[in-house]
Amino acid sequence: MKEGRILLKFIRRPECISYLLKKRFTNLSNNQFVRSALTMLSGTVIAQIIAMAFSPVISRIYGPEAFGVFGVFTSIVASVGPVAALTYPIAIVLPKEDSEANALFRLSLLVSLITFLLMALTITFYGNSILAILQVDVLMPYLMFIPLMVLFDGSFQASQQWMIRKKKFKFSAKAAILQGIVVNVTKAVIGFFFPLSISLVAITTLGKGLYASLLAYGTGITFNLKLFAESFNKKELLSFIRLGKKYYDFPIYRTPQVFINGASEGLPVIMLSIFFGPATAGFYSLSKKVLVMPTQLIEQSVGNVFYPRVTEAAYNGENITKLLIKASLSLAALGLIPFGIVILFGPQLFSIVFGANWASAGEYARWLSLWSYFKFITKPSIKTLPVLKAQRFHLVFTIFSILVRLCALIIGSYIFKSDVISVALYGTTGAIMYIILTLVTILKSTPKYTRYL
Repeated sequence: MKEGRILLKFIRRPECISYLLKKRFTNLSNNQFVRSALTMLSGTVIAQIIAMAFSPVISRIYGPEAFGVFGVFTSIVASVGPVAALTYPIAIVLPKEDSEANALFRLSLLVSLITFLLMALTITFYGNSILAILQVDVLMPYLMFIPLMVLFDGSFQASQQWMIRKKKFKFSAKAAILQGIVVNVTKAVIGFFFPLSISLVAITTLGKGLYASLLAYGTGITFNLKLFAESFNKKELLSFIRLGKKYYDFPIYRTPQVFINGASEGLPVIMLSIFFGPATAGFYSLSKKVLVMPTQLIEQSVGNVFYPRVTEAAYNGENITKLLIKASLSLAALGLIPFGIVILFGPQLFSIVFGANWASAGEYARWLSLWSYFKFITKPSIKTLPVLKAQRFHLVFTIFSILVRLCALIIGSYIFKSDVISVALYGTTGAIMYIILTLVTILKSTPKYTRYL
């Protein structure tokens, strides 16, 4: 009791509280993980602030229909782009030796180029038929931008993962800021003269190319025709085959999972465009874009730093479960306010910020915020799954998840014939699936399960 009274008296003194806070802040600032996360976060924050600052201008220039067509384009790219290199770039962080990581980097670029060539040939001969099957004829003028975007995306992923491996977070932050400035200023300026979908598509594609080039330069790896030609000699190809077999779980399990997950996120745009028209797809696209901003504001930076950290923890035999829970709870606290505000005041906020024509997007955003919030929290779990060698589970779970969300979307469209109900059902089921994924990943990270790895 005496010790308790002394402690209570101690903490009631303002100077004591100040001392404790200062000590805690000093400990955090000296933590390498925290410093790296803040460095990555600074670039993402500034890039997202730039995008948010230009969004009200760009939304008023182009309008819902232009955004709808652009949304369909980005939905298809979001499905194919992340698997351009068969997700081999994600493995770049894992090897202990840089020589093996460098080989994975070159393998990723080679696979991206092959994917680009195959897609370009397919679109040349069968593009019209594919669009007819998908019922997205509005993309006819923009078909050849898709393989180009995929090539840039694959190169970007490989360079980004190499930068993460080498902990070049400052350069990555600067590249994100520069790309954000160039793309958004260009969209606004070009939009005054050509407020068309083609402007959004072309600028976004070239912006991804700029981003990939900046990161490729930052890797410090020399690129020349001689080095590229060496990737096709027999010895090098055999080494690529051996490396591909070693990391077989990425193309076999992670690639389908990433593709399905990307398709599931783009599917609502395509379906809403088919059932309710391009303007409705535009409302959904803007609401999703606005919600992605606060999500990427932190999750991408923390996730990129958390991935090598949890990999290192696994090698050193540290408590992965504790690390995972702590990261998930931190993101839960950080995301509560921004997502909560959108849930409460979505339509009013969108009308004020983007104009009265975008009130429907705010209604969509209410339901998508619920889904996005739990997706935000799940980021550390998704980064932990490759370390736990649970990519097969991730693939199966993703397939099940997309089937559940697809059923919800179909029920809203066919039975209720309401775009708002469709989005509400889609968002709610998505939130539930992400909660389950987080809980299962935490369970799999416990020593009871990891000792069998």
